[in-house]
Amino acid sequence: MDLSDTPQEARFRARLREWLAEVLPALPPKPDPADWPGRRAYDLGWQRRLYDAGYADVHWDASPALRMIFLEESEKAGAPYVGANFVGLLHAGPTIAAEGTDAQRARWLPPILRGDEVWCQGFSEPDAGSDLAALRTRARRDGDDYVVTGSKIWTSHAEVADWCELLVRTDPDAPRHRGITWLAMPMDAEGITVRPLRTLAGSTEFAEVFLDEVRVPAANRVGAENDGWRVTMVTLSFERGTAFVGEVVACRRVLRQLARTARENGRWDDPALRRRLGRLDAEFRALWRLTQWNVSEAAAGGGVPGVGGSVFKLRYSGARQELYDTAAAVLGPDALDLDRPWVLDRLSSLSYTIAAGTSQIQRNIVAERMLGLPKGR
Repeated sequence: MDLSDTPQEARFRARLREWLAEVLPALPPKPDPADWPGRRAYDLGWQRRLYDAGYADVHWDASPALRMIFLEESEKAGAPYVGANFVGLLHAGPTIAAEGTDAQRARWLPPILRGDEVWCQGFSEPDAGSDLAALRTRARRDGDDYVVTGSKIWTSHAEVADWCELLVRTDPDAPRHRGITWLAMPMDAEGITVRPLRTLAGSTEFAEVFLDEVRVPAANRVGAENDGWRVTMVTLSFERGTAFVGEVVACRRVLRQLARTARENGRWDDPALRRRLGRLDAEFRALWRLTQWNVSEAAAGGGVPGVGGSVFKLRYSGARQELYDTAAAVLGPDALDLDRPWVLDRLSSLSYTIAAGTSQIQRNIVAERMLGLPKGR
């Protein structure tokens, strides 16, 4: 496989580098991490700059090669991450693009790309754990609406969201994977209560969401009624297959910074630490190549990533945790100082083997769908 840039890709890379070098120094200061309204405004402002410059749709309409170049160059330049746009840009938007009607694409995709609206993810539930199909939030049809009652937890960006990609049970008597429906719920509807959750790292990007007779227009259903599990697999394939691409580049940058810090504070003299850094370098190089393969496979398969995304998610989650454990070894006693670089990242890394499907779930997917092993009894 030839991974070098074509002339078109080289021109795109050079143009993007020039634009980033021009625009990044003019950005306003980043808001306080605890100021989610401020972070929403900052993230939407960055998305609008991308839109005006012609880069907003790179996650959807560009070739896999251009998408990878965009993510690589943006991360290397220190450009803002998608932030509050994460669910809309990398989950709901691609799902609607793949499964929505023409009217739904026209309604929801342009505001996501322009940075006008934020989405949150209403999948997980308090009593379901890792078993997403065990959800119990109910939706009954009443004329042109669904009436939704239940609760969600770990709802990303709910306190600043305009829309929620919501999974509901529309047929309680059907087999549990067949009675689920995917809805787009307006977050300003009556009957919605949002309670932010504070994480171990002190942030509040997650929330509990309580739904009491919330009316959602049936026109907001993506896919057929009771076919939501299949639509959800499309969403999760994006979440596991391509949504973490930029973070691989970020981890490679952190790894280089760790090696530099270790040389400065004398910990580079420890051969065991050098071996850990070298192994992680090989791991993240391999993950980057796997990412390229997954994105190329998605393009060949109509834009939806395959089960290779589960291999990536499984390996990346563990590698990220090992990276920040190694950062603690480099920092030594300073690893207990929350104001030091990488300390809060280490705390947040603990969630990666749970978020977007636990590592146990990813192993089951790899075993059953890729290796053809029988399901557990």
